[in-house]
Amino acid sequence: MSYNILSQELLQDNAYLYRHCNPSVLPWKHRLPNLLAEIQQYDADIVCLQEVQEDHYENQIKPALQALGYQCEYKKRTGSKPDGCAVIFKSSRLSLLSSNPVEYFRPGDALLDRDNVGLVLLLRPNDTTGQPDPSASICVANTHLLYNPRRGDIKLAQLAILLAEINRLSRHPDGSTNPVVLCGDFNSTPWSPLYSFLTTGCLEYKGMQIGMVSGQESNPRGQRLLPSPIWSQCLGIDHQCQYHKPSAESSSSPTVEGAISTLTVEDLANTAAVAAYNRARIEHGLKLQSSYQHRLMPDGRPEITTCHSRTAMTVDYILFTPEFITPPSLPGGWGLQLMGRLSLVGQSELEEVNGLPNRHHSSDHLPLLTRFRLRR
Repeated sequence: MSYNILSQELLQDNAYLYRHCNPSVLPWKHRLPNLLAEIQQYDADIVCLQEVQEDHYENQIKPALQALGYQCEYKKRTGSKPDGCAVIFKSSRLSLLSSNPVEYFRPGDALLDRDNVGLVLLLRPNDTTGQPDPSASICVANTHLLYNPRRGDIKLAQLAILLAEINRLSRHPDGSTNPVVLCGDFNSTPWSPLYSFLTTGCLEYKGMQIGMVSGQESNPRGQRLLPSPIWSQCLGIDHQCQYHKPSAESSSSPTVEGAISTLTVEDLANTAAVAAYNRARIEHGLKLQSSYQHRLMPDGRPEITTCHSRTAMTVDYILFTPEFITPPSLPGGWGLQLMGRLSLVGQSELEEVNGLPNRHHSSDHLPLLTRFRLRR
């Protein structure tokens, strides 16, 4: 399950987004019981939550979920932000191998100056006696990327950090990999370059406007282009979203990497600018697939995962590595098979219930729920 539960402090700070709501559905004392009831009703083995306000988590959410048999891991956003990401799982079904918080803020980096975070867990399924099965493990990642529609450069750099950490934790020395489930609010639509990068493993971004990356705006303002490379070599992450050690030469020489791009469409006419963009490509090797199809049958209307007075779109995902990604030369690998998912609705259905939040659904996002079979 993946669910952005809408931090109460963010709701209050952005009250203009919820003018359509009956005021009685917005207080935390109304919303909390509904959110906990949803989590209990769906009874997922693993739950990834975003916008989890720290005081509510410590005093209310964590104790309530522990009483239901869940073990809880949490990472608050850096800086003064009040919320963060949580990954909770049933301790009767899974055992924790490691919990790895991921911070995207990097002091001194002009690009990575935002407080978003991620959380990556390595979990081992328990056998029928409740003991960990030593032959199987799964990598579960949760994140909430930057919202700003005009800063696709920051979103991609944040994503590169998360993918590098997932790659580090899921890959074995022999080249085999653990199955991966990647959940979260990516603040990007299913037809965006960022989503395409996630699901194809490659993004050619030569001449791409920064505001086009997330697909949140149909006509993004500003003509700034993604720089090449997008992030600094000093980050220690290469164009394949894997960790590497920066060379002494690259770390000591002057560079504009990580700086905010000031290039415009017109600059591409310049020969030097064209040459600089010749290697404008990033990759990753996780072979991720979405659990949802993003269009409703039979009419093809877009599925909606978030809806308030300013927007209705899909920005939330449960991505996974399909079964048997281990090479045939490495027997004994495990894979994920998608067995089912909780249906989403379209914009017209949400308009009939006055959008989100409402009396029954207490976030401005809908929960995503999938069922997987872990098989070898």
